[in-house]
Amino acid sequence: MRIAILGTGGVGTTLATGFVRAGHEVRMGSRSATNEKAAEWVAEAGAHASAGTFADAAAFGEVVVNATGGLVSIEALTAAGADNLAGKPLLDVANALDWTEGFPPRVVQPDGRSLAEQIQETFPTARVVKTLNTMNTSVMTAPRDLSGESTVFVAGDDADAKAVASSLLADLGWLPSEIVDAGGLTAARGLELYLALWVQLMHTFGTPTFNIGIVRP
Repeated sequence: MRIAILGTGGVGTTLATGFVRAGHEVRMGSRSATNEKAAEWVAEAGAHASAGTFADAAAFGEVVVNATGGLVSIEALTAAGADNLAGKPLLDVANALDWTEGFPPRVVQPDGRSLAEQIQETFPTARVVKTLNTMNTSVMTAPRDLSGESTVFVAGDDADAKAVASSLLADLGWLPSEIVDAGGLTAARGLELYLALWVQLMHTFGTPTFNIGIVRP
């Protein structure tokens, strides 16, 4: 599958590497076609890796992953182009965290709406799925490094897009029993607000390498 990763930070490069290792073709997108981080990643990732602008990547991808900073995600996706997002599963892994007042950060949800809902409203023909936002980058592509099973969520209004997201999660090493459908896109509100607790736990534990798990009878 052709996957566009928008964002060249730690999340973007980690996911891009994970998908390349799983056999997918990945194009990383950034504001500039000459982004140094993207170029370094391409040099390391090999033949199935390429890079370009946000628009280049989005046009290339059958699936688009928003790994940009949550406070600038709408801007980045606008640069990617609504036409390039139309009809495609758009996996939103971002969190809108405002650190301007120090620790802990504030989760930004204008009018109580999640970032994922704002993206869906701005790009109504994209098929937005919220996933992978409830854990550190190191866990996203290496869930088997944890001591036991844990949980990754998918939330969205399009069942087929959630199925695509679940398949890609499996490619990253997540077990079917660990992939939990949280419901429609409004569930992203809670998934994003969990970051307030996650950041506090990271501070308490002294490490970001942990995850939560759903325990059922």
